[in-house]
Amino acid sequence: MSSSQTLTAAQFVKPRYFELRISLIYLMVFVPVGVHLPYFPLWLETKGFDAGHIAIILSAPMFLRVLTTPFITSLADKANDRANVLILTVAAALMLSSGYFLEPDYLTVLLVSLVLAVFWTPHTPLADSLALSGVRRFGANYAGMRIWGSIAFLAANLAGGAVLSVYGADAVPAMITGGLAAILVVVCFAPRLGRPRRASPLSAAELQEVAPKLLNAYFLFFVIGAGIIVSSHGFLYGFVSIYWKSIGISETLVGLLWAWGVVAEVAMFMVFTRVFGHMRPVVLLVMAGVAAMLRWASFPLIWPLGAGVAGFFASQTLHSISTGLILIGVQKMIAETVVEERMGAAQGIAFFASGFSMATVTLFSGLLYEQLGVGGFYVMVAVAALGIAFICLAARSAPKGRLGR
Repeated sequence: MSSSQTLTAAQFVKPRYFELRISLIYLMVFVPVGVHLPYFPLWLETKGFDAGHIAIILSAPMFLRVLTTPFITSLADKANDRANVLILTVAAALMLSSGYFLEPDYLTVLLVSLVLAVFWTPHTPLADSLALSGVRRFGANYAGMRIWGSIAFLAANLAGGAVLSVYGADAVPAMITGGLAAILVVVCFAPRLGRPRRASPLSAAELQEVAPKLLNAYFLFFVIGAGIIVSSHGFLYGFVSIYWKSIGISETLVGLLWAWGVVAEVAMFMVFTRVFGHMRPVVLLVMAGVAAMLRWASFPLIWPLGAGVAGFFASQTLHSISTGLILIGVQKMIAETVVEERMGAAQGIAFFASGFSMATVTLFSGLLYEQLGVGGFYVMVAVAALGIAFICLAARSAPKGRLGR
């Protein structure tokens, strides 16, 4: 179908409870993620894996999924309905997650993680593509729906820490599988929007000028810069829970620290439209990069200078800017410049840039943690600075015309 074709009459009709149904999908999608991100490295450590093995188990699926996820999201653009693709990927991920209940030797865990990532990772970009179609067609509020993903991540952090304090890290695989089962139930009720056909709300002439294709300098520099800034969080995601445990912080408090970062992110979603909604995406990304640099520069000093747990909570507060602004800023750029029938592909390309950068940083994080310990965060300062440089290149090639709200 060409981008000039319009929606059928039925596709102009807003599905009943659209925002509620998408919000529930975000709510469930982020539950197993909220368990996996902070606690899966702890589970690996309890199974006897060293920092090098942990880094490979975490990063190898990231390298694989940057190849497979864009393919799946692009395939979803051609499907009769993207909701059906989402259901299939969730069902496959649920079945594959049972592999973590096998004897956890290195090759088994690595293989399960690799195959699982192929079908687990597309959940969020597919949900995003459904949500953004609602933004385009019906004027739905993206931030109002996406905020429930952050709330779910927060709840999973808190609940996961509480469960681990009682049952230990052996409970992690069961919590991941249970979360994927809950997603499957909810996505069966995902709104059906049909094949995406509606063109950008920009006029044909403006579209020709500002976004003739996804592979333009503005789009590419932007998603590369965003991906690199996001990847500067890789050292945190891979080893901060292990570091906190090594200095005597309990599992419950580790969960609270992770949750506080998400609380800050949720607060950003709540105030974004009023406070930051008028800003250009490139400005939002530069602010995120600067916040990341400040966060990583201060992190190794918190415990030695006696700032204690309160200092870590203060650092986690910066998550609202270093991550929250990127999450919304990238979607804002896509919604303003990408035709609807290419949104799935745009999500995939953005994910590729972010995922490849994150995989690379995570792979080297094991060596950084072994050699520098918490001092590895200083290297992340340079990574975030590189991301800002790409965003500045994007700013120089940004479309001149008004792109919309």
